Amino acid sequence: MTDSAMTIVVAAPKRTMPSLSPLETYLAETGAAIVSRDSCPVPTTLDDRRSCQLWRISASENQLSRSRLAAIGDEQKIDINLQSSEQRLRAYRLAVFDMDSTLIECEVIDLLAERAGVGEQVAAITERAMRGEIDFDQSFIERVGLLSGLSSAVLDELLSSLPFVEGGRELMLSLRSLGIKTVIVSGGFDFFASHVAAVLGMDGYLANTLAIADDKLTGEAVFPIVNADTKRERLLSLVGELGVTAEESIAVGDGANDLKMLSAAGLGVAFHAKPIVRAQADYRVSHTGLDSLLYFLGHRGELAQ
Repeated sequence: MTDSAMTIVVAAPKRTMPSLSPLETYLAETGAAIVSRDSCPVPTTLDDRRSCQLWRISASENQLSRSRLAAIGDEQKIDINLQSSEQRLRAYRLAVFDMDSTLIECEVIDLLAERAGVGEQVAAITERAMRGEIDFDQSFIERVGLLSGLSSAVLDELLSSLPFVEGGRELMLSLRSLGIKTVIVSGGFDFFASHVAAVLGMDGYLANTLAIADDKLTGEAVFPIVNADTKRERLLSLVGELGVTAEESIAVGDGANDLKMLSAAGLGVAFHAKPIVRAQADYRVSHTGLDSLLYFLGHRGELAQ
């Protein structure tokens, strides 16, 4: 098998890159040749807490292990990903994102549960659902049911204090400048998804609806529930609407209900994800922010400053 040009993308959550000798050692062991090592520009708003390098590698297709590279990165608390030239230089047209624990640093349903006095109970169900240990639809119905009677005023109170994930604004700004359509597809709630999409300047959203009557949550799930199948179907429908191929799409998420969406996209990224998702995704961002997606965009990834 002939050697091919690939790129190793190394991103660190600090201005100074830590020692990369473990990566050099692994490449030497596999016989992969380092052709070049270059710094990658990062958003100016993050340059005091981010560094990125692009290593151009000459190696055969199956010579390097993505999981081994990710493990080396985990040891150093940095993100290391391997890209083929084809995928790196692809002109992406669509980027679809999960919301909870992807665009925002929380699970909204857990925050609602805390206000309803059932925080620990709902958080435990959420964790099991995101790990793929229980059926998402059933877990969603159970969790929403526990919110019955909560004042709808709590929704507005939480809205103003949602913690956004680092790098999200920079990412969306750059994706817009590249003409890439950005959409939220979330198993969370549309009340919050509409706000997050507006703040980040995204093009649309799809999420679940909270049933409210007499200014209180009814505790009833509104069907159809946005689940793993819905997420995949929405990505593919957006691809069709844009007249592009699934390979020209990006999908980002953290939970088991994102796996089908990630596998359908041309670039599926597990972002600070649960173990089951990290194990199946080709691309993983576990130590840096959403801006790290920019470093996968090759020559098209010129940062909007």
